[in-house]
Amino acid sequence: MSKSPDIDKSREEIDRLDDEILRLLNERSRHVIAIGKAKLEADPQGLLHTQGREAAIVERLTRQNAGPFPNEAIRPVYREIMSASLSLEGTQTVAYLGPPATFTHVAAMGKFGASAQYVSCGGIKEVFDAVERGRALYGVVPVENSTEGVVNYTLDMFIDSTLLIYGEVMQEVAHHFMSTRERIEDVTTVYSHPHALAQCRNWLDTHLPGVPVADVSSTSDAAARCGAESGAAAIASDLAARLHGLNILHSRIEDHPHNVTRFLVLCRHASEATGKDKTSVMLSVKDKAGALYELLRPFASHGINLTKIESRPSRRKAWEYLFFVDLEGHARDTRVRQTLEELKGRCLFVKILGSYPMHV
Repeated sequence: MSKSPDIDKSREEIDRLDDEILRLLNERSRHVIAIGKAKLEADPQGLLHTQGREAAIVERLTRQNAGPFPNEAIRPVYREIMSASLSLEGTQTVAYLGPPATFTHVAAMGKFGASAQYVSCGGIKEVFDAVERGRALYGVVPVENSTEGVVNYTLDMFIDSTLLIYGEVMQEVAHHFMSTRERIEDVTTVYSHPHALAQCRNWLDTHLPGVPVADVSSTSDAAARCGAESGAAAIASDLAARLHGLNILHSRIEDHPHNVTRFLVLCRHASEATGKDKTSVMLSVKDKAGALYELLRPFASHGINLTKIESRPSRRKAWEYLFFVDLEGHARDTRVRQTLEELKGRCLFVKILGSYPMHV
């Protein structure tokens, strides 16, 4: 079948536009390199990554986009443009709770793009340690899941850590059923992390009744086992399927379709104010009647909205508790600053864990 002249003409125009896009990307990159050099001269120990600038670019482009290119595609496209641009300014090293292809890895790539250098860590403590010791500029750790609740170990690490929360990522957890086999009927064992198996229990009971399931240390480890074991299947991310060359036999098998995990980005540097920020604070209250009321009253009196409050044993004194609070606003905002100052007189101690852009 011969091609339509209109198709040939449109393809020629697309080729011309692609050439122009590449030329403009290189022109943009030259300006990025100049900015990076100026930043390093002004502050050799400073960060090249600028969250407020990135958010402003995406918001501006989304606002003025006339289509038909979809608005929801602008963010991932510019994430990779900015990731590649930052790699020209300097290496962006990101430590994350590994191994590769876990949902933490997926969240880290969603924040920093494919051009960053990623360092897999065996535990949450190792991620904190990598950033504190300067082996990585940033760290990414899970802090809570919409169905499983908080990751207590992450909260506990902030008690003694000097790191700041630099950002947050809300990552949808979509579980996929994968194998080297072509048919689900050929699967004899299913591997995954215990949380993933629990989140897919109804699907497994319906489609694979009687087939053994086995716990492993991560969804990535489960995917790796598939290639080495005949008849094995895994429940893991689409990134794990791509890295290990597996067939996705069924997509999105989680029992609750709105399963989201919140990840925190760690850094030794504070994030700049963007106008749409969140602040996380750790508080210890005095052991007396009405202590919780006294804790919450300054937020109400200053009109500060709390988005989360979580309590944890202090580990230092029996029945003494720490409160982890997320509130809207930046620590430099007048109302937030006044609230935190008032809290210092009501609490045993107040520790600001970081002010950072809200995930959008």
